[in-house]
Amino acid sequence: MGDTRNTTDKMKDTIHEKIVDPVKKAGEAMRQSGAKVAEGGSTVSMKLLDQAEQNAREAFAAMRAAAAAKDLGEVLKVQSAYLQEQSTRNMAQAKEIGELIAKIGQESVAPLRRDTE
Repeated sequence: MGDTRNTTDKMKDTIHEKIVDPVKKAGEAMRQSGAKVAEGGSTVSMKLLDQAEQNAREAFAAMRAAAAAKDLGEVLKVQSAYLQEQSTRNMAQAKEIGELIAKIGQESVAPLRRDTE
């Protein structure tokens, strides 16, 4: 009877070591990964709102400058400068968002990688 109990205990230990513990670790890694994705989504949303606010301020500043212009030539200058600056700003903002998303992606898979190492 002692051998049966000993064998049963060994089987339980093996099941926990080979199945239960790895599943628990994987579940925790997935929870951590999901938390990073959610946190990252919030960060990206806030950054997009900041950028939209900045773009709106710049657009209103350009409209004020155009409204204060003395002639059509000055209006065209204001408009041209605004479009150039907005184009540059759009590129910088897109790059910033892209880098942020890449960073979030790396951070979100880190818990999953730790689990497999």
